[in-house]
Amino acid sequence: MTSLVIQTAFLGDVVLTTPLLDAVAARHGPVDVVTTPAAAPLIETHPAVRRVIPYDKKGRDRGLKGLLRLTRTLRAERYDWAYLPHRSLRTALLVRLARIPRRVGFDDGWPLFYTDVRPRPKTGHEMDRLLALALPALPASPALTGTAMAPPRPTLVISTEDRAATETFLGAHGVEAPFVALAPGSIWGTKRWPYYGELAQRLAARIGIVLVGGPEDAGLAEEVVRAGNGCGKLTLRQSAEAIRRASVLVTNDSAPLHFAQAVGTPTVAIFGSTVPSFGFGPRGPRDRVVGVDGLACRPCSAHGPPRCPLGHHRCMRSLPVEDVLHAIEETGALRRRD
Repeated sequence: MTSLVIQTAFLGDVVLTTPLLDAVAARHGPVDVVTTPAAAPLIETHPAVRRVIPYDKKGRDRGLKGLLRLTRTLRAERYDWAYLPHRSLRTALLVRLARIPRRVGFDDGWPLFYTDVRPRPKTGHEMDRLLALALPALPASPALTGTAMAPPRPTLVISTEDRAATETFLGAHGVEAPFVALAPGSIWGTKRWPYYGELAQRLAARIGIVLVGGPEDAGLAEEVVRAGNGCGKLTLRQSAEAIRRASVLVTNDSAPLHFAQAVGTPTVAIFGSTVPSFGFGPRGPRDRVVGVDGLACRPCSAHGPPRCPLGHHRCMRSLPVEDVLHAIEETGALRRRD
């Protein structure tokens, strides 16, 4: 049987879908994945993936014409199963028009378009919730479900070429281990902690620093630190490799957090307008979460709006550098320089 997973949400969501890819592949064999062109590099090296089909839903494939073009592509593949972690009408309509006979989606999506409807768990980590799409049809297995000792974790496979390019970049900027990776960006304005510059200054005397993020974060990163700025200069997989080599990653609630979880790097995650109980926090033994407790306005939305609805952004502006430094120290990342 051939199977398809469609996940065209944000980069972090794609990374968190990788345990589902493993589960689907365990049942059907290597899976094809429809995702955005930006996210394709994150899963094209994954061992559970046979083929990545880019869908540029905001660019060349935008609108009905692009949807129908992709529909024809999928129909020609004659998939037996489609799994839909992304609960959008466009995704549901796509697999229905592609005439895929078994279409598995969540009950809070578009169940009229599905043949198999799974209840979406209301609590737990997002990876566990996504696994619910596949697990009811699979025998219970610690390798798929995780256990109390080993919960499922995301996977990123970094090529030899990516490792070499990252090493070259670090060498060119004089960065040697140990170092701290900082990810100051987020597409959501209220998720950005404003004191990364001060944090970098405080850390610089103790340990090396590397900035990671996309091209859209380059200007922000230049304001933080000029040495070791990989924003827009490293690819996604190369950024993941830089995070892998770091002693710790300090990040907002954004995609680099999930990169760190995939490569096993301790994480200090800064949460402001959102909270870890939404299911997107880190959960490694050395990970730390910092935020301002006791604010009646927090959380203010599921994703974090572009601007603070109340205009004060206290959830981030009231979080001092000392709290983040303390969390970094708790991970043990600074011990070698003390």
